[in-house]
Amino acid sequence: MDILAEIKGLKYKPLLCRELNVFDFDAFDEVFSTDATFILEINKNRLAVSWWVSPKRTRSYPYTRVYDSLGFSGKKITLIPIVKDEGKEGDRDILQWDTISLMSLLGVYVIISYYADASRSPRYRHKITDQRFDFNHIKSEIQKLLSYQSDALHWNLSQLDNVGKIGQKSLKSYLDISERLDVEMHSFESAERRINQLLEGKEIFMGLSRNLAEKAQKRESITTQPKEHLGGEKARLIVKNYLGGYYYLTCDEVEIHGENLYLIEGKHTKTSNLPSLGDVKDGLLKMMLFTNLEDVKVDGVNYNPVPILKLTTGSGIKPLNESKSEMLDVLKREAKTNGFRVVINGLHPKSQCRPRQHPADYLR
Repeated sequence: MDILAEIKGLKYKPLLCRELNVFDFDAFDEVFSTDATFILEINKNRLAVSWWVSPKRTRSYPYTRVYDSLGFSGKKITLIPIVKDEGKEGDRDILQWDTISLMSLLGVYVIISYYADASRSPRYRHKITDQRFDFNHIKSEIQKLLSYQSDALHWNLSQLDNVGKIGQKSLKSYLDISERLDVEMHSFESAERRINQLLEGKEIFMGLSRNLAEKAQKRESITTQPKEHLGGEKARLIVKNYLGGYYYLTCDEVEIHGENLYLIEGKHTKTSNLPSLGDVKDGLLKMMLFTNLEDVKVDGVNYNPVPILKLTTGSGIKPLNESKSEMLDVLKREAKTNGFRVVINGLHPKSQCRPRQHPADYLR
């Protein structure tokens, strides 16, 4: 199933954001060893900062890190490495345009940076770990952002103007790291080809990345991971923004009931009585998108979108401890405030059956 929709603006009030620690700009380099999201204080200004371990969106809960910054009323920044190469025995991920697009929709300013240093893995001969950003580069970009008056979209597009230079710096850093640590990295030839394409400008970058994202989306739309407990049909969601940009997403489950189109994002745990808070926040970032969809169509027919966050467990429903109960109370309020539903352990969205004193009590 292919779903077409538009997003003309984003309105959402997050309630599960954790309280962020405040750090002075002088302590910036040390923050990364303790906090994934934090408040940065600089020249009497405050910024909410999150950072990605990898440009790949399915590693290290980057959406969760960004989500925690969205309760801040001032400028929100996220730092993303253009490339993360873990060495020949690890993964290599490269930034894609769709990530920048999503952050622009969320009003988050992106700083595209690169890893400048690393340590050799104690377990694998040709793998590196403990990768560290070029903090001087990031600090310089933050200083520029302090006086920047336009919105996140225009800042993020300007970041793409320099993506070729950043890519070259990243490749040079990995060459230096490889020689210094005597660790074999992934093919530099293929990385050079990709970076040369980026050097041709942001239009090439956007087109290349969008093509890769669309291919990945097609693969995901026909593949059900073993860990997922899904009952509906997977679907491809193609979203158009007010500038004509397209975003290719995958919806875990889709069900049509009359004029309603249920858009379901699933999160599962095998052992716990509920998915982790990180998984929930990751799903909430999808709810931010799904609750702002307009002109939703399937095969030319308009439907009313009903966003649903579906939480499932492998061990059955168990009584909740105090922290889980508190989380679900806040989640229920967030769902009510923003217009989506929560389903726990397979209860149908239209079901009114709610076992007492169990997580399903919180089904909206």
